[in-house]
Amino acid sequence: MNPPTSPGRRRSSAAAEWSLAVAMTAVAWSPSIGAALVWGSVAVFLSWGLWTGVGLPALWALSGLMRAVGRAREPLPGRAVRPGDQPELTALVKEVVERIGFRAPLLVRIVPEPNAALGPARVSGVRSHVLLLGLPLLRTMTSAQLAAVVAHELAHEREVSDRRTVWLTRARAALQERLDGRLGLLTPLVAPLLRASGQRAWETELAADAISVRVAGVVAVRGALERTSLLDEAFHGLGERWLAELAEEDTYPEDFYAAFDAALRDPYVARRSAQLAAETTDPYGLASHPPIARRLAALPDAGDEGQDGTEPVTLRGADALERWCVRELAGLRGHDGAGDPPGAPRPVRLLGPDGRRVPGTAGDGGALREATGAGSAAEAVLVALDAVAEGDGPRLARRIEPRLRWVPRAERPSAVRAVLVGSVAEALSAALRGSGWRSAGRWMGTVVTAPDGTVLDLHDVLAATVDGGDPGAVRVLLRSAVPTGVAA
Repeated sequence: MNPPTSPGRRRSSAAAEWSLAVAMTAVAWSPSIGAALVWGSVAVFLSWGLWTGVGLPALWALSGLMRAVGRAREPLPGRAVRPGDQPELTALVKEVVERIGFRAPLLVRIVPEPNAALGPARVSGVRSHVLLLGLPLLRTMTSAQLAAVVAHELAHEREVSDRRTVWLTRARAALQERLDGRLGLLTPLVAPLLRASGQRAWETELAADAISVRVAGVVAVRGALERTSLLDEAFHGLGERWLAELAEEDTYPEDFYAAFDAALRDPYVARRSAQLAAETTDPYGLASHPPIARRLAALPDAGDEGQDGTEPVTLRGADALERWCVRELAGLRGHDGAGDPPGAPRPVRLLGPDGRRVPGTAGDGGALREATGAGSAAEAVLVALDAVAEGDGPRLARRIEPRLRWVPRAERPSAVRAVLVGSVAEALSAALRGSGWRSAGRWMGTVVTAPDGTVLDLHDVLAATVDGGDPGAVRVLLRSAVPTGVAA
């Protein structure tokens, strides 16, 4: 048991957290304050008019206030859950609310992404809270795991309801929002502040996990954490790519969630998603959540007296809800296609006999070929391997993805690695498929099957090559698979 904290130590901690909140707020708003001062000085210098010098910053401040008010009046995200429409989901949330002792008015809304969040809302002048639950969570989690997620989000209200933690959380969020772009020169100040405040953010997450265990049981909480991590990585790694590439063709996948569920059942998708979750880097201390491994290790050793549901919660009108969410992801409004503007994207299917090619699974290595000037995918791979062996991989990565120049310095190594591994793996897959190999599945173009039946995940092969700087294994693979002369 930890020793009791002395009053002096509590006061010291409170003072440190208040100081952090003030410092983060000041740094977050420093570009805006600086802009106001510059505008005022320029106006005075040009017009020698005092009212002009005061008026421009005042107008700027007023416009900022109006934008903030406009954001506050925006409609709530997601689709409302009404007790009569979703009795099973309503009952689950109500049971968790009672066990947590949550007293504030609560609205539940379903959103298309695999998210769960609790936030403040004002409904008819009444201070309330809105609980957002992602459709992918509702579709794939057991009711016990979903109860664990709901308990975690509601527990946050208890953990961050004191004024000091609220201000610290808001100041940290404001600083995170402004890190990119305008705060580039202030990064030396931003990073230490975020790291210092991150400890408190992590403590609230771990405390909410512990409360969730008391409600739903440690097995359900562990399963919910692992499932949420898997869904998040797969959604960003696969789902968002499907949506983006199909949008370029003015289409959208009407069976998005069914295809996403099918992809999650692929063991290579699950393994890749778990790898990405474990490899996530956070050089600036931006993450408000601890790494998944840390959260799993910190779960208290408690019994499983909580929820015991082993099936997903029943969703009434699931087809209509899915259609609504798919259209939200596609940027469409209206009900079941009603009221679509002329030229709106048309629906296509990824599954079934009439299903189209899954985006991103049959690339030809065009990005690498263009960056290297090679005439074929195999030749492009060889040029890339030479660059890796000579330590020139970062320069090649910047040719493949010019936006890497704007990535913050601390994040650049992991971004360079991701670009190199992804682009070279795609080109290598194209070279092998052109020589008798075939894709091992529908969902990942870099998992291929050799003529003898061996399955190879080229992403893993290239990751080892980039990390170790030794391209020998890939050269051997090319020589054995590609016609003589191309991979010499």
